[in-house]
Amino acid sequence: MSENEIQKIAGLPDNAYSELQPGEEYQPVMSPVEDYPEVNAWSVFWGLLMAVLFSAAAAYLGLKIGQVFEAAIPIAIIAVGLSAIANRYKPLGENVIIQSIGSTSGAVVAGAIFTIPALYILNLQVDFYQVFMASLLGGSLGILFLIPFRKYFVAEMHGKFPFPEATATTEVLITGEKGGKQAGVLIVSGLIGGFYDFIIATFGWWGEVFTTRVFEIGNTLADKFKIVFKLNVGAAVMGLGYIVGLKYAAIIAAGSFVSWFVIIPIFSFLGGFITAAPAQDIPMIINMSAEQIFSKYVRHIGIGGIAMAGLIGIIRSSGIIKSAISLGVTEILHGHKANGKKLRTQTDLPMGIIAAGIVLTAIVIFIFFYMGVVHNLTHALVGLAIVMIIAFLFTTVAANAIAIVGTNPVSGMTLMTLILSSIVLVSVGLSGTAGMVSALIIGGVVCTALSVAGAFITDLKIGYWLGSSPYKQERWKFLGTFVSAGTVAWVILILNETYGFTGEGALVAPQANAMAAVIQPLMDNQPAPWMLYVAGAFMALILTMIKVPALAFALGMYIPLELNTPILAGGLIAYYVSSRSKDEELNKARRERGTLIASGFIAGGALMGVISAMLRYFEFNWVNAEWFESHSAEMLALVMFVLISVYMIWDSLRAKKED
Repeated sequence: MSENEIQKIAGLPDNAYSELQPGEEYQPVMSPVEDYPEVNAWSVFWGLLMAVLFSAAAAYLGLKIGQVFEAAIPIAIIAVGLSAIANRYKPLGENVIIQSIGSTSGAVVAGAIFTIPALYILNLQVDFYQVFMASLLGGSLGILFLIPFRKYFVAEMHGKFPFPEATATTEVLITGEKGGKQAGVLIVSGLIGGFYDFIIATFGWWGEVFTTRVFEIGNTLADKFKIVFKLNVGAAVMGLGYIVGLKYAAIIAAGSFVSWFVIIPIFSFLGGFITAAPAQDIPMIINMSAEQIFSKYVRHIGIGGIAMAGLIGIIRSSGIIKSAISLGVTEILHGHKANGKKLRTQTDLPMGIIAAGIVLTAIVIFIFFYMGVVHNLTHALVGLAIVMIIAFLFTTVAANAIAIVGTNPVSGMTLMTLILSSIVLVSVGLSGTAGMVSALIIGGVVCTALSVAGAFITDLKIGYWLGSSPYKQERWKFLGTFVSAGTVAWVILILNETYGFTGEGALVAPQANAMAAVIQPLMDNQPAPWMLYVAGAFMALILTMIKVPALAFALGMYIPLELNTPILAGGLIAYYVSSRSKDEELNKARRERGTLIASGFIAGGALMGVISAMLRYFEFNWVNAEWFESHSAEMLALVMFVLISVYMIWDSLRAKKED
């Protein structure tokens, strides 16, 4: 074995997180001209096992307590631990594959549990094969639609998108590989962030969210003018903001501030002149809290903005789409000669195979709809058209959202899909019970496609940074999707038989309940909030005109305020620690140490979040609800958030240039 083979990996290159200068190239950790162990019995076995275990856990927990966790970081931690225990030779490529296959679980679960349980809630019949096929076909479609955009997102936009979750996962994988001081920083920050978040979720020693209602004047502003400030004090969310950076954090927060400090107070003021309730089950606006106005009205503006930002992204990406289609046609007609020899780190599945896969998936979706859902040729064709168009249009939205803020607004896009599907299906004569089943199955396919596409861009960015072979990640992602789809379908059916989704002691399933509440009136020809969607769409257009990233702003309008404010706090910390010195080398060292600490917070929070959620599932809960919801707990939460922020600043500023 040569000296190069046995030496420890030094870490990510200096330009891993920065934009490349003209003529500059990014060289990944694993050399593109060398072969490394990636796909073998070890990595595939553990990847599939992780997919099964985390699919089951995520489905149980997501439906039982309404909490869907991201599996990528916990699986990366487990992969690093397994390779160390087994003393694997050059395990980095294997660990990427384990993480890539296994992390499909969270994405497929989110697609299924957001929609399918709504069928049970509405007392409609659903079979195993319907859940399985919706998840499998949706996931496959998401992978196929995303692959042509891989080069654009991971290579051409290198350094322009922060990729927070991919950054944290990559830091876990690379630090586990190289060890040394940086491993110590990651472990310490992971323990601190993990236990900090674990204490909140499991013991409730301090509140999870601070609000200005704790003060007399804040309570008055909230009651009279619907103006309230909220802050989630979790370490993981703040760490996410550090990696996102100040630029995007400020834009996301600006969208949230417009929703909560401009639009909600305006709605409240105008509501004082409305004397009738808008619907039987909806109170008058003047009697609503700020949270209710956000949920019933303002959030829909964000959904419209997200949809329009997606359309703008498609238009701007038309050149990429055209070149991808052209490449596919060239490969089909002339084989691989037109491409020439490519490095393994730049090689995707052939575009001809992608095109054939999309066509084959479309045919199977049509057969599934015709024989297993609608049993009508016209309705099956309409359902296929809805799935293909919306999934394609929103794929870039999902990827952009993950690349910018690490959060996929899949529930909002699925809600839009259900609304559009219902209107179209009713117009072609499919309504009532059959219409609701059809719309929800269609929504399940689209939801899974978008969820998997968003999660997959994270895997591909990790592979790009580390030097994996993208075609291997792409090929084996389908197997992970198949296994995850089968697992989640089985779990949902078992949970329905065991607990049910309606009645006393039923599973929470909050997203599915929201979908059920939307779909029923639509199938009875009740109107959707179109003006709010249109307002959001025009806002996105205006933002684009003034060169403000519309998707980031619309995400801020859609995501609750308490999750956006700690992201802004993390972005401010990132700016502070990286600009304190006149020595740019020292600023860079501090910024990189901060990135490692933030990654530790995210990894620790994710891992301990899974443990906390499992404890809650098994009814081990030591939270004193009366204290946890008190103003005193909120004040203590603010103090703890300040302390952990100060720790992050202090530890980041300890960096030395030689580190």
